[in-house]
Amino acid sequence: MNRSLHLRGLIALAAVAVSLYVALTVPIHLGLDLRGGTQIVLQTRPTATADEDGDAVERTVEVLRDRIDALGVAEPGIVGSGSNRIIVELPGVQDPAKAAELLGRTAQLTFHPVVGTASDTDDVPEPQPGRPRPLVLPDESGQLLRLEAATLTGKDVRKAAARFDQQSGAGWHVTVDFEGAGKDGWARLTGAAACRPTGDPSRRVAIVLDDKIVSSPQVDPSVACRSGITGGSTQITGSFDDAEARELALLINGGALPVPVEIVEQRTVGPTLGSAAITASAWAAVIGTALTSLFIIVVYRFLGLLATVSLACYGLVSYAALAALGATLTLPGLAGFVLAIGMAVDANVLVFERAREEYASRLRSTPRSSLTAGFRGALSAIADSNITTLIAAGLLFFLASGPVRGFGVTLGIGVLASMLSALVVTRVLAEYAAARSWARRRPGLFGIAHTGTVRDHLTRRNPQLMRHPRRWLAVSAAALVLAGSGIALRGLDLGVEFTGGRLVEYTTATAVDPDRARASLAEAGLPDAVVQTSGDDRLTVRTGPLTDDQKAGATEVVRELAGGAEVLRDESIGPSLGKELRRGALVALAVALGAQLVYLAARFRWLFATASVAALAHDVVILTGVFAWLGKPVDGVFLAALLTVIGYSVNDSVVVFDRVRELGHHRRTPFLDITNRALLQTLPRTVNTGMGAAFVLTALAVLGGDTLTDFALALLIGLAVGTYSSMFTAAPLAVALHDRG
Repeated sequence: MNRSLHLRGLIALAAVAVSLYVALTVPIHLGLDLRGGTQIVLQTRPTATADEDGDAVERTVEVLRDRIDALGVAEPGIVGSGSNRIIVELPGVQDPAKAAELLGRTAQLTFHPVVGTASDTDDVPEPQPGRPRPLVLPDESGQLLRLEAATLTGKDVRKAAARFDQQSGAGWHVTVDFEGAGKDGWARLTGAAACRPTGDPSRRVAIVLDDKIVSSPQVDPSVACRSGITGGSTQITGSFDDAEARELALLINGGALPVPVEIVEQRTVGPTLGSAAITASAWAAVIGTALTSLFIIVVYRFLGLLATVSLACYGLVSYAALAALGATLTLPGLAGFVLAIGMAVDANVLVFERAREEYASRLRSTPRSSLTAGFRGALSAIADSNITTLIAAGLLFFLASGPVRGFGVTLGIGVLASMLSALVVTRVLAEYAAARSWARRRPGLFGIAHTGTVRDHLTRRNPQLMRHPRRWLAVSAAALVLAGSGIALRGLDLGVEFTGGRLVEYTTATAVDPDRARASLAEAGLPDAVVQTSGDDRLTVRTGPLTDDQKAGATEVVRELAGGAEVLRDESIGPSLGKELRRGALVALAVALGAQLVYLAARFRWLFATASVAALAHDVVILTGVFAWLGKPVDGVFLAALLTVIGYSVNDSVVVFDRVRELGHHRRTPFLDITNRALLQTLPRTVNTGMGAAFVLTALAVLGGDTLTDFALALLIGLAVGTYSSMFTAAPLAVALHDRG
């Protein structure tokens, strides 16, 4: 025991020390909503083969998003503006000029047969009727090559990767894998070149990027004529360094822009959340965390104090991990952070409640032995709830993009940090304290002798909550009908991120405080306006569709605030959460739910897994319906809150069903009675965990300002609904399904 305690202590000390060093030396990147960033305005140009239309702009936006994701810039803002412009906002970019150059590259990748050199005209065949004359481009050494029309393009490429080959001395190169017809096309192209003599220029294959030959290798003598290189893979070589090889692979993977673009403007922009909102949110987080800590200390005495220290370590480790990974922290990321705080509190509460049960049930139990049993008994529920959340976080990261991907990153980091804080830091501190003599003499002060007000009340009353499970299901069904009616009758007020809207940019006589501008525009009937500043004389207002009267009213507001202003630009903008991003988010969410269903079925039973996922769907519909009835906007903030609620819901249901499984070894006890007993035993944990999270969210709702009120409101509603559904939707549904089966 002492050896394991010392080992945990060393792990905890090392984790805290490394995290403290990282936190003090590595700055964290803040997103556009918290800090602002670099804005690049691109303008598309039509060509003879590519028309400049709305579809081309939308496809260009998706290609740019793929490039930015590969570039490592998290949480970018990308919207189409007008008929031929794209606004790209990059938070925390260290080299804006390099990013702008990369975004502006057309990335038209083509593969050409070489028919000779520019001086070798005798062997150049005349073009066949209807075919263009051969291209003439310089190769890597400057020699002019004559190329036939491309036989393969970037559309035939499945993926590209930068590689380093130290053994052969080739250094950095890019491996290109073809797909579909591209595999046979590559074999035909190299097979035709292999029929030429070794050393002949026409034995070469030219790989061209944006009308520049990046590589023109000779086909190896081992390749047979007409057979070519099979397998659908090749290498692009050309004296690359590591940065050049990675950039080329990035461009190939990102795809070609449907139309050429040029950079027409580049500047620095302010945050979309005002400084007042950010400051208020910080104060709300501090006050909410303090209230949560105070609540935990009041309920669990000295153990609660140790849990508060553990939560501080959790915050430090999470912050350091985000900084070390170069993650960008935005509002959706903060949502994942809030969820992980709740899970960190929950893990401590689970352990302490199990320890109290052990101490009360055994006459000769000591604080230390009860704690050991509490950690052992709670480990299964902690592991299952955290693993299901990690599955969702991982799939959201790998399958989604944009803010949904950012949510997955911070949620995953937060869950791992919460497990470290609860299972290592808290355990080391608690077991060390429990071994002291005063803990044995004063178990009440230590926090293990009191069973708690909720548990005492349940023990006296012993309510039969599951006596009529179908009544609870009827209540849930009625709530679903009411929520669905709100969605059907009132509809969803989709925000600018989903629908697009209008962008009006002003030049102002004096600098304007964006917080004052937001408040004044809200009073003028534009509560959802996104306001950004650029320098001292520019202000941008981004909102939903505007009538001419609304636009005139907004302009008058800006003029009054700035002492004069002129409209510099007024054009429609597309949604920042475009079709591909929304589709990717939905696919990621569906796969995540499916993976959670499979995991829960493997760990428990299909019965419990089905009930858990059904309760989750219940929570999503009700939260969406409440926002529909209230007329609240469904935007990126709501999306972050919805993802957070999903995590809470699954976590709650797992804890309940873990206790059902534990009690299920009494084969002769009816399943209904087992479920009822499990609910009564886990209810104190549910109440205490919910109260801890509610303090943080209430402080955010009251102090966070108008910008974050809807976010906190959605989380509070989701917390209440998720807590209810885990007990009175998932559990009764499991009983009903069990009775039918």
